[in-house]
Amino acid sequence: MSYFLRRNEQNLWHGKFSNLPEDIFFHAISTRLSGVSKDNFEGLNLALHVGDSTENVLANRKKFIQSLGYGLGDIVTPNQVHGEKILRAEEIHRGRGSKNYSDSIPETDALITNVPDLPLMLCFADCVPILFADVEHCAVGIAHGGWKGTVKKIAAKTFQAMQENFGTTAENCFVGIGPSIGSCCFEVGEEVCAEFRKNFPAEVVIERDGKFYVDLWQANLIQLLEVGLPEKNIDVARECTCCKNSWYYSYRAAKKKNFADTGRIAAVIGIRG
Repeated sequence: MSYFLRRNEQNLWHGKFSNLPEDIFFHAISTRLSGVSKDNFEGLNLALHVGDSTENVLANRKKFIQSLGYGLGDIVTPNQVHGEKILRAEEIHRGRGSKNYSDSIPETDALITNVPDLPLMLCFADCVPILFADVEHCAVGIAHGGWKGTVKKIAAKTFQAMQENFGTTAENCFVGIGPSIGSCCFEVGEEVCAEFRKNFPAEVVIERDGKFYVDLWQANLIQLLEVGLPEKNIDVARECTCCKNSWYYSYRAAKKKNFADTGRIAAVIGIRG
């Protein structure tokens, strides 16, 4: 298994997981390259809520989703709030949040579906994208694993929601844990450190030179193993968005540059019709 970047004919880079079958599913994680946004949003910003020009974001979204073979009006995307609400997306949700942020699915941090040709999209700038593919029942899911969502076990709960809704089994579910801030850069204070120590094994918190860092990749991997997914089914990208902020948007890196905010990459997954 591996995570890799592939450039397509539209000169866009797609982050891909080799364990998510291309004949059944489509998926991609965007980079910040080749978009029309400017200044601190420079590149392919795909978020409508960060202060970028709506015109630029929609142009970026259209370019990105068309590179996957779909239209702007096909996307389903939520208003992410670092919570644990999971929505089963149906045909009636098609287009929600695609062109207007106020029309996004409210206060939701994970989506699941078994509807073909319905692209599920979430946005990220250091938080962890987690993609799910059930090869037996043709169902998919996507979760937003920021530190709060990770502590609330959003990844494990998304898998469990797929179990309940689609009959997904652990042995037939494949997961990609995407680029996010790594333990190299995710320095945390005592309050956050305490939350991870309370909910995860000691290895998730790392002490270096009197400072504490959290390994979000390991925390999400552990919670998926705890609900029965085989480790061989889980691919971890292990790319730090803060270290590689020329490729990915990073909120932590933007703050170091005294920017109020930055753009967002997106992760998209769906079922081929």
